This record gives sequence, structure tokens and C-alpha cells, in this order.
Amino acid sequence: MPSPSQSIAIDFDKIRAAHQRIRAHIHRTPVLTSERLNEASPAAAGLFFKCENFQKIGAFKARGATNAVFALDDPTARRGVATHSSGNHGAAVARAAKLRGIAAHIVMPSNSAKVKVRAVEGYGAHVVFCEQTEKAREEKCAEVIKKTGATLIHSFENEHVIAGQGTAAVELLEDIPDLDIVMCPVGGGGLLSGTAIAAKLMRPKIKVIAVEPANADDAAQSFRAGRRIVTEKKFTIADGLRTNVGEPNFAIIQRYVDDIVTVSEEAIVSAMRTMWETMKIVIEPSAAVPYAAVQEGKIDVADNRVGIILTGGNVDLDALPWMTMR
Repeated sequence: MPSPSQSIAIDFDKIRAAHQRIRAHIHRTPVLTSERLNEASPAAAGLFFKCENFQKIGAFKARGATNAVFALDDPTARRGVATHSSGNHGAAVARAAKLRGIAAHIVMPSNSAKVKVRAVEGYGAHVVFCEQTEKAREEKCAEVIKKTGATLIHSFENEHVIAGQGTAAVELLEDIPDLDIVMCPVGGGGLLSGTAIAAKLMRPKIKVIAVEPANADDAAQSFRAGRRIVTEKKFTIADGLRTNVGEPNFAIIQRYVDDIVTVSEEAIVSAMRTMWETMKIVIEPSAAVPYAAVQEGKIDVADNRVGIILTGGNVDLDALPWMTMR
């Protein structure tokens, strides 16, 4: 399988171009506020939630995958696309491929959430299951690419994916231009990379803060050490954040991100439930991670207007975390 680029150069023009390319294929998601959540964080001047849980396929991943698939030239696209994903990116690639009328091959770990497997299959993609390790995912995807000639659409180590993810921050700052802080979760770093570039180029003095589970804290460790650290992940309910941060993504993070903090599993579940009950919206555990940091006081939000990207809303309603973590 071809190696993802280890040197990715993205400027604001590429993010703007991505926004134009995908505009007809995505939702411009709303930015919501909650008086109750603001009152629960009295030091903050206001919390503004960019609701990518209302995005196509139920997650921000639709942005990057759509940009990457539609950026392919026609001869390349006709050979199809492939990726490995625990769910949301796979669904996003499958949907983008369906829109373009090409084949999609999605390698998924055998323990992927059923709702995410159904979503991928629903877009007509060919699903190939593998063991639950990152190595197994990569090896199986390489086999698929060798057999089919499909092009790899990596979930975060891809210039077009990163540019596409950055469009969420563009919309957030167009709608709420006077933010002091923008927050998002970090797994592989595709969303964080795109968010950081877009935010800093649109508003140079804004702070970009990422949050990840303490049980999957490779990005935070790497940020503190000043070098990329690969860790063996413990279990985290935030299944979208179990991947180690990518090498080209970490280079972007070092340049543009102000801080990375971590939160406990209990805090993630509490934040997720609070947002369900208070805002009456469905978000998945990974999406709750940034608000968990606010709720736990892991970042200083005093007198700041804070934008939070809610990354997705795909959950297994038969296995909600407050049911399974008793």
C-alpha cells in the first residue's frame, strides 16, 4: 500500500478550494448555544457548538472524504477508492464514492460499532473485516488495494482530507468571528490539523486547544515531549480517538496548536449525557471529549468565547455508555 505523504503542505487557499468543491455535497451545520451550559461554566463568556453531528453521515468526516474523492482525476477515480476505518471515515468515503459513481472498499475492525458498519454497507461499499489492531487494518487494506487497484483515502494523513476537515472551522469562524478559543478532539489529527490551520490563518490570535481521552493520550504525550510518540492504546469509550496521531499531522500540530489536554472516561460519559439531556441532541462519545475538558476545568475559559466542534452523532442506541459502564 502506498505510504501516506510524510510532508503535507496546506494553506488557506487549499481549504477554501475544498469548501467550494464540497459545498454541494455537505450540510453547512448550525452553531448552537445553551444558556444552561453557559451557566454551568460561569467563567466562560459563552460556548458555541458547531454541530457536525448534523452533518452528512452524521460526522465531520464527510467533509474530508468528499474533498479527497472529488479531487481525484477521472482515470484514478475509475479504479475506485479504499480505506481502513472504525466507522465514520469509512461511511464518509463510501458515501463520497457513491456520489461520484465509483467503487469503495472499506476495511473495518471486527469490533466496529454495528451502527457504523450498517452505515458503510448502506452506501453500497464493499466491507472487509479484519483484526482489531492498527497493523491488521493497514495490512488488509494493502491487500485490497493490490487486488483492486483502488486509491487509498487515508483518514488523516491526506492533504485533501485535512483541507476538507478544516472547512468546519471556516464555517464556525464565519458564523462566530469573535471566538477566543476553538476546541476539537484529536485522534489521528486530521480534524485538528485542518482546524488549526484554518483558525490561525483566519484569526491569528485565537487559541487552538485539542482534547483526547487519558486512555489514548499519545498526542498529549507527543505535544509535551516535542516529538511524536506512538503508544499502545488502552480502552476508551471514544472509539473515534483510538488512533495514534499521524506524523505529518503532528508537524502541523506543533506549528499551530496551543495545547492538548486529556480527560477521563467518566468525564467523557458525563459530558455526553449532559449534552444529550441539556441540548437535546445526539452526540457520540468522541464528540463529547472537548466539553468534558471544559466541564472538568482542564482549560482556562475565563472571560473567553469558546467554539467547540461536535464531531459526530453516530451511536449504538442499544449500548449507550451510561448503560454499559455501570
